[in-house]
Amino acid sequence: MAFYTELSLTAQTAYAQLLDAALASEHLRTVADLSGSFAPKTVKGHKYWYYQYTEPSGRLRQIFVGPESEAVKALMEKKSAASSGTALVALARSAISLGCAEVLSRQLRVIRRLSEYGFFRAGGVLIGTHAFLAFGNMLGVVWGDASRTQDIDFAHAGKNLAVALPADIEVHTHEAIQSLEMGFLPISGLSSKAGATYLNPREPDFRLDFLTTLHREGEKPYEHPQLHVTLQPLKFMEFSLENVQQTVLFSADGAVVVNVPHPARYALHKLLVYGERSGGFAVKSNKDIVQTACLLSLLKERRPWEVEEAWQDLTERGKGWITRVKQGVQAVDKAFPSMELRDWLKLPCQN
Repeated sequence: MAFYTELSLTAQTAYAQLLDAALASEHLRTVADLSGSFAPKTVKGHKYWYYQYTEPSGRLRQIFVGPESEAVKALMEKKSAASSGTALVALARSAISLGCAEVLSRQLRVIRRLSEYGFFRAGGVLIGTHAFLAFGNMLGVVWGDASRTQDIDFAHAGKNLAVALPADIEVHTHEAIQSLEMGFLPISGLSSKAGATYLNPREPDFRLDFLTTLHREGEKPYEHPQLHVTLQPLKFMEFSLENVQQTVLFSADGAVVVNVPHPARYALHKLLVYGERSGGFAVKSNKDIVQTACLLSLLKERRPWEVEEAWQDLTERGKGWITRVKQGVQAVDKAFPSMELRDWLKLPCQN
């Protein structure tokens, strides 16, 4: 199979423009980007203007704009013009028309709502197939494996502060999911507490999973006190949450900035977890192997040093890590012999 094809230079430029615009919109939000209205207050005979809007949580907020003046009037008039969100829609549609990979609109709606509540600013990371699709746009290619998935996977360093992004923001993640009114319900664990997975009973394949790194309690799920959502610990997850990157996901309805793993660490992490999967996870394991082959094939050609640096870090973490990654490497070489992955990585402890 062809692992990837090049995006045209025009498409790569369109993606770069969208990313720049989305980052600017993320960091330079103004009153013009909020959905609400101006409201005057008269205090001791002087008129003052406020901007009144409703947060995603439903709370009514007011921003002080200033006393009535020509500058304030200009801002109020500017509000009627197109917001940055409108500009992002146009840029996103342009990138899609040129061949960049988009996500489903309803999936973007979920991801954008979590972003609005601050999930990614608090250190949240988008993982799984949506991150893989984003890597294609980031690296200027279209993947030969065009498989899609209904589930959306999120991760957070959780109690492992050593690899966490700044996480002093309180995020009501459960409230954000409920505010979507899309039918998502948390799956209860053995203790009858809400679990780390949300399902829509009418569409069981459309699910949201929240993962984190292992902690002293092992693989026992726990509710994060700042994120207000239950996280499921997963082996080796900390490897993917180091050197996190920013990218933009988009559909014809808009765009949102998200955190994703570094592509090299994402690929090597897939090799690690391959040995942990069996039985009912066979299909997912095969998908992981294909994604790993696509990424490593591209990185081997363009950025081999990034894989080699991540690989050195991995192999220095102990025999358990090497034993598991060896199974993943063998699976890739069996499925795609021409990659000669074992020889490239100089896998230790070979038979």
